[in-house]
Amino acid sequence: MPEKIIVIDEGTTSTRTMLFDADGTPLGSAQREFRQHYPAPGLVEHDAAEIWDATLACTRDMVERAGGAHQVAAIGITNQRETVVFWDRKTGEPLAPAIVWQDRRTAADCAALKEAGHEAMVQERSGLLLDPYFSGSKIGWALEHWPQLREASDRLAVGTVESYLVYRLTGGAHVSDATNASRTLLMDINGDGGWDEQLCDLLGVPMTLLPEITGCTTRVGVTEPALFGSPIAICGMAGDQQAATIGQACLSPGQTKATFGTGAFILSASGPERPQSANRLLATILVQEESARSYALEGSVFVAGSLIKWLRDGLGLLASAGESEGLARSVADNGGVYLVPALAGLGAPHWRPDALAALSGLSFASTKAHVARAALEAQAYQAHDLKSAFAADGVDWAELRIDGGMAANDWMAQDLADMLDLVVERPGFVESTALGAAMLAATGAGLYPDLASAAATMRGTATRFTPALDARKRKTRLAGWQSALAKVLG
Repeated sequence: MPEKIIVIDEGTTSTRTMLFDADGTPLGSAQREFRQHYPAPGLVEHDAAEIWDATLACTRDMVERAGGAHQVAAIGITNQRETVVFWDRKTGEPLAPAIVWQDRRTAADCAALKEAGHEAMVQERSGLLLDPYFSGSKIGWALEHWPQLREASDRLAVGTVESYLVYRLTGGAHVSDATNASRTLLMDINGDGGWDEQLCDLLGVPMTLLPEITGCTTRVGVTEPALFGSPIAICGMAGDQQAATIGQACLSPGQTKATFGTGAFILSASGPERPQSANRLLATILVQEESARSYALEGSVFVAGSLIKWLRDGLGLLASAGESEGLARSVADNGGVYLVPALAGLGAPHWRPDALAALSGLSFASTKAHVARAALEAQAYQAHDLKSAFAADGVDWAELRIDGGMAANDWMAQDLADMLDLVVERPGFVESTALGAAMLAATGAGLYPDLASAAATMRGTATRFTPALDARKRKTRLAGWQSALAKVLG
């Protein structure tokens, strides 16, 4: 029986395909960037055809690295969760731009629904809040504003990115796993709930357009033989943040991970009981094995690694993202400079899509090193705001497991430990999102009896960062952050 796993890790700015052995050892990777389009302020789009082309090329590279499709036990998929794709059921070709999770075009619509008193019902059924971040309002907007979607009639299919990729890979399977479905604002996450008629009606989304909801380790189909030489089973899917939580082996209630990628997302496992939040955190499905669901409490920060990319590409302050660590170390402190990174509004626990970024405390003594340090410090401040919200909901972190591209920055990892006043653990292999999808696919392919067994075997060693900051300095820095944040929040 073949024991290699291929994972398609569909990010916000690139496609990465990775090859794993059954014990979690990474054997190779291929990556291609794709463009983000900004047709107007607050609007973010992708070309789904470009995503498909990149995915196909990278996956073929890994099939070749594996020694052929017959050497691959399964494909797992993980993806940017709330991005929505619209495509033709007959051809598989996209019919409109994909609307990216960062897009804010439906902010006014969500505000109006909230003003009309719908948010309590939405939160009870979906676990989410009325925010343009989520998929449902994007779908409703597109159906109203893009005539070609209405004209497509019964040829129109809608889904998040993993749904689109499965459709293309299998030649027609229209499915979405429970974790991605739980991020749409359209699913009842309670009990055995599926797509919710009341939520779909509220957001103007016909249920006939939506995919079938499946488990995360379910065999949803096989790839078309012509794509890779012979069929490969697809039997592991989860949204990127759930996959990272699984990759960090945070499956027991209270275990918590933070992924610092384009945004920053913190999830704390809740077990089979759906969590309730009184502090504007999200209840979401962590994983579904067959019909057994496990939940998590989540806090979402919209801008993390994208802030460093903006300093590099937008402002030209950095030659490379890695330069930020050296600059942060080159100054004794932040010099009074604070950066509130609301470049795409503010996520949890504030949920202010209208908020704008602010850089404060500048003087002639300020340098680009202070700005770079302020950008890295902002990650710890945002995490601290979430830690307070989680604690208020009865979930106090004992430690934090971190991953994602920014987690490789030792200075930032230590600053997180200092500002959160707890141990921060970073795995030796920081691509926990891909590893989590590999665990799901390995389980679905029968290489492990269950996900817990896969996680116990496939997760590797970790580095621990312990708090080393004086409590008085921590308090002073947090006061400065709260002052800067208050100005942004008004």
